Amino acid sequence: MRILGIDPGSRRTGYGLIEATPQQNRYISSGCIRLPESKSLAERLVLLGDALGDLIQQWQPDCGVVEEVFFAKHPRSALVLGHVRGVVLLELGRRQVRLHEYAPRQVKQSLVGTGSAQKEQIQHMVRILLNLRSRPLQEDEADALAV
Repeated sequence: MRILGIDPGSRRTGYGLIEATPQQNRYISSGCIRLPESKSLAERLVLLGDALGDLIQQWQPDCGVVEEVFFAKHPRSALVLGHVRGVVLLELGRRQVRLHEYAPRQVKQSLVGTGSAQKEQIQHMVRILLNLRSRPLQEDEADALAV
């Protein structure tokens, strides 16, 4: 099963693609979709949708995985993240990619063993589990692969 993990963000959206079998998870690709801050939110959302659509078309994932919404410290940040997640869900739905959502604590718990894991711990475990020890990963990439 080919799984596309997505870590939504208003400036950078991480993605990670793995091939999952009962025996192992194999790394295929990952990266970040960078959205220019000089653009309006609406323009960034369009760019994100186009880029995600291209990724989905290129890799043909069987399912997409996104973290559930968490409550941000700043209400505006939560609203913007909601818009970004909406674009992600729209693009997955438009291309009939099955969606799975998990709580951030659940992802951390299953990957690291504690729901309060730090970013560095997540990156470390993703590298080990996907045999990427020599490849540097950006936080957004690691988060997308972790999901």
